[in-house]
Order: sequence, then C-alpha cells, then structure tokens
Amino acid sequence: MSNQMVKPARGRRLWYLLLFLCFAATIWPSFYNRTQPELWGFPFFYWYQFLWIPLSGLFTGIVYLVTRTEDS
Repeated sequence: MSNQMVKPARGRRLWYLLLFLCFAATIWPSFYNRTQPELWGFPFFYWYQFLWIPLSGLFTGIVYLVTRTEDS
C-alpha cells in the first residue's frame, strides 16, 4: 500500500463543477430576491433556497461516487 495521493483524472475534476453550481446558485441573493413565481403560496425567494437543499445533497453524492478512488 502506498501513501501517495492519487490525482484525479481531468475528466473527474470536471465533476467538481456541480459543487460550484450549488455555491454559485445561492451566493447572489439579488438573482432570486423576488416574490414571483409563487409555489403553493411560498414566494420564489423561499422555495428557490429550499430547492437547493436536496439538490446540493444529490450533487454532492454524485460527485463523491464519481470521483472516489479504489483506495478510498
């Protein structure tokens, strides 16, 4: 067993863009600071942020599964 870090292949590193998408989608409140469209009476501002909670978990799981190495 070696103690060397295995660098992910270039194709694997592109999957990390999904994690950046989660960050970028919620970092600029001026993008989603509005009331329309409403969903079940909730303004867009609230349901947009709540939508990113399961999406972030899903994207994190996908990135983990795709980028993990055999040694992990």
